[in-house]
Amino acid sequence: MAIRIGIGYDAHRLVRGRRLVLGGVVIPHAKGLLGHSDADVIIHAAVDALLGAAGLPDIGTYFSDKDRRWKGAPGGIFLKETAKILRAKKIRIVNLDCVLLSEAPKIAPYVAEMKKRVAGALRIPPSAVGIKASTNEGMGFAGRREGMAAVAVALVR
Repeated sequence: MAIRIGIGYDAHRLVRGRRLVLGGVVIPHAKGLLGHSDADVIIHAAVDALLGAAGLPDIGTYFSDKDRRWKGAPGGIFLKETAKILRAKKIRIVNLDCVLLSEAPKIAPYVAEMKKRVAGALRIPPSAVGIKASTNEGMGFAGRREGMAAVAVALVR
């Protein structure tokens, strides 16, 4: 099979009263991301990148916010289900790279665990997963700390 690339993007608003989950890891922070599931922007972007690389519809097609099964669901479930979908189509994940757009908190202390969890859910080695962050230099919704976004790129064969 040919090598294919997919790109994914996700964004959620930051609110009080929700825990912050990024890359499957709960991170101490004053606010969390608002969403139907755990609103893990890193994982949601990763799922869309993988589905896109496979030529499949987006995350909402498979994990609709109208479906009660996904209410409060951890993003790891979305990754596991996406990996199953790809395996059924004989598509192998080569690598995944994700960038979080956020002013705070710093995620460096949590990256190794995020990579381990994402890789485990996808059944790929942690070395095939990249996770990093960048600020928006105070610009836009991420820069004003109103929300967070993530972009992901996936390579499949």
